[in-house]
Amino acid sequence: MTPLTPDITPDRSAKGTPFTPSIDRLGVMLLAVGVVLVVLAFVLQPVRASFGAIILYLTMVSIAVGSLFLIALEYISGATWSVPMRRANEFLAGLMPFLILLVLPLLLHIHELFNWSHPEATAHDSLLQGKAPYLNIPFFVLRTVGILGIWILFAALFVRNSTKQDITRDPALTKKNIRLAAAFLPVFAITISLTAIDWGMSLEAHWFSTIYGVYYFSGTVLAALAAGTLVVLALDKSGSLPKLRPDHYYSLGALMFGFVNFWAYIAFSQFLLIWYANLPEETYWFMARWRNGWEYVSVLLILVHFLVPYFALLSQESKMNPGRLKFIAVWLLVAHVLDLYWLVMPTYAAGVTIGWVELGFPLVGLGMVLLLLSWKTKRYNVVPIGDPKLQRGLDFRL
Repeated sequence: MTPLTPDITPDRSAKGTPFTPSIDRLGVMLLAVGVVLVVLAFVLQPVRASFGAIILYLTMVSIAVGSLFLIALEYISGATWSVPMRRANEFLAGLMPFLILLVLPLLLHIHELFNWSHPEATAHDSLLQGKAPYLNIPFFVLRTVGILGIWILFAALFVRNSTKQDITRDPALTKKNIRLAAAFLPVFAITISLTAIDWGMSLEAHWFSTIYGVYYFSGTVLAALAAGTLVVLALDKSGSLPKLRPDHYYSLGALMFGFVNFWAYIAFSQFLLIWYANLPEETYWFMARWRNGWEYVSVLLILVHFLVPYFALLSQESKMNPGRLKFIAVWLLVAHVLDLYWLVMPTYAAGVTIGWVELGFPLVGLGMVLLLLSWKTKRYNVVPIGDPKLQRGLDFRL
């Protein structure tokens, strides 16, 4: 590889990063206020707070593990356009260890969340008895811990090889990550599906959908793309990245547009199959989301998660517009949280429930992300300067 010239390699010491001391203070404040609200919620309304914690956990899983999926996808596909921006996904994958902190209160409130965790509930329920070999507390905890351990291990290996390459410029490290990607992708498919089933679908253990894992996967990748796009745009605006071409922005926009359509396709397919079969054990789940005010949330989800981003990203020009991409990225993250709220909260209450109890969780998530990004951008290069494909990535044209 031809060494990068000084005008291509960003001078972070001169230009800095977008994560200034004021952003650090904002992250600390958001995290502190969020933690106080979450603790109060668990003290005053532990059951309701537990459902809010599931939404936070699944949101952070989407961003962290979805970012790791995008890293693996770049390596396995040999893509070059995303190389200059890959560090954004590597930084977001650094959220992985924090998932342990987020899942601990959930594991302590299993009985408040899952009906199948009560022996008296399964004693006279043949369906739950049939699912007991899978849905039991020891195996559930073991799966959760094992899945988190696998994700953390892969994230550490990917990022270690990438950052080490900044120093050694050894192309063999790219080959190692390609092999890691080949191993990770099938593991990702299994573990992300199990996570969706365990923390989403098993909230109502009598209901099932064979496409539920794919549904969560589609939202996961979309959320990771949106979060990564926001980080890339912030780094680019601060001058921390080499000058990106409109083609780079277009590729980000096209990916988000593609997964907006993929999410809508999977969501409609799940609904259509259950509606067509018209089986009582399947339709009641959708019926619960079409009464007592949830019908308005259902319609809102279609508008927010599909129609608005679809038309906002439809034209070629919109995919190349940084301002439009920033707006839609924030919009899609909010849409993903709404989607998870729609999936989880009807199990807690027949009617729409939202208030101060739910407020603390997004504050914790946002504060955590800001502080992590601030720390990462100060410690590591924001561009993988040792990657042998970097120059081709900088020169990328459609």
